[in-house]
Amino acid sequence: MSSQIIPVEPFDYVVFGGSGDLAERKLLPALYHRQIEGQFSEPTRVIGASRSPLTHEEYRKFAKDALNEHLKKGEYDEAEVEKFCARLYYVSVDARTDAGWDQLKKLLDEGKDRVRAFYLAVAPGIFGDISQKIHDHKLITKSTRIVVEKPIGRDLASALQLNDTIGRAFKEEQIFRIDHYLGKETVQNLMALRFANALYEPLWNANYIDHVQITVAESVGLEGRAGYYDTAGALRDMVQNHILQLLCLTAMEVPSSMDSEAVRDEKLKVLRALKPFNASNVEQATVRGQYRAGASGTGPVKGYLEELEGGVSNTETFVAIKAEINNWRWAGVPFYIRTGKRLTGRMSEIVITFKPIPHAIFDQAAGRINANQLIIRLQPDEGVKQSLMIKDPGPGGMRLRNVSLDMSFAQAFNVRNPDAYERLLMDVIRSNQTLFMRRDEVEAAWKWVDPILKGWETTGQQVQGYTAGTWGPSQAIALIERDGRTWHDEI
Repeated sequence: MSSQIIPVEPFDYVVFGGSGDLAERKLLPALYHRQIEGQFSEPTRVIGASRSPLTHEEYRKFAKDALNEHLKKGEYDEAEVEKFCARLYYVSVDARTDAGWDQLKKLLDEGKDRVRAFYLAVAPGIFGDISQKIHDHKLITKSTRIVVEKPIGRDLASALQLNDTIGRAFKEEQIFRIDHYLGKETVQNLMALRFANALYEPLWNANYIDHVQITVAESVGLEGRAGYYDTAGALRDMVQNHILQLLCLTAMEVPSSMDSEAVRDEKLKVLRALKPFNASNVEQATVRGQYRAGASGTGPVKGYLEELEGGVSNTETFVAIKAEINNWRWAGVPFYIRTGKRLTGRMSEIVITFKPIPHAIFDQAAGRINANQLIIRLQPDEGVKQSLMIKDPGPGGMRLRNVSLDMSFAQAFNVRNPDAYERLLMDVIRSNQTLFMRRDEVEAAWKWVDPILKGWETTGQQVQGYTAGTWGPSQAIALIERDGRTWHDEI
């Protein structure tokens, strides 16, 4: 089975931070794959931009090395790589001065009629500077878009300021706030499961669902991000964006259409319906953790403070929250969310646990009847599982067994699983904002997160230590088990 590839209009993609880590690991390989799939129309160019003094040829060498290192086995095709590198250009620009901007304008003027996208793969602190320079040097056309990476601020006040700054140069419909989690096939399939089938939507409410779990677990530690991470922590780094977006897609009402505004309107309603936190309830419903020395899959690993080399820090590398949505559909249904570094393994999933059957007609010899679960796995193996109770085959009476209807995307469709950035980069060119965050979504998310941060500060809630390679602090287990429930920890 193969999917239909629809080419996009010719474009110029300008990647600020074009010689940086994100461009090397994700953006260049993603664009290379879209070329191979035949999605580019000609003429299309990718223009790297940063302060590094590189020539076009030096940048092409950088890209070729990046593709050689980060593509999977069998994906590096010499002819396609040469074709891809031939569309690469480079301009050395400074975000805070006028150096290099005239050269960028001259290069872009060669393709005035093309779609023009600016990707800010740089530190958020210079988002505003670059936006203003793009505006001042008259690089914005009627077909221009700008893509900004998270984090959008570190609290509500800074998010408002950043949105205002970018908004002075660009219209809202030109701004694409990217969250790569929303480009994953399984995330989009969540909407297909709910809204393209008659099976689930009638049951998707408090009458039939007992609780929801959302887990985003990482096995890695700081990975060279110590400076950023210690000022952010897991709540800002993962919950405010990735996890809340997954929660919104799980909990939102049926939109009137797949129009981007209709979908984002419904997500916004979920964010505004989240039960607020304050100093009186934050300790009962949240857990902060910080990893200590332990073992990862590759052997012994250092604790957070040892990696940080700073001695003392109360920054959380793990957070668990019992969230509630105050509306008719979800009243009384807890959403347990957790994320952390140096956990047992790399895994992201949404688990929908349905309520138990109201009355069991089977005797005890038949065995335990487990509640049905729908497990939507985002990584590492994207797919969907539905657990059901069936009779164990064979004679000898009624014996019940819990089994899963398991659909792995890789096995079911026998195609390469595209990286999330591939879809999102092309959605920018299509001007499809469905999977991107609108300004009011970002601000509504911070309005929920800010009181948690303030509550932690007011109560002096400390991080709880957990051994690297485990599922986090024991307090996170207690958070869910005191409600008579258990985390789904299957890797």
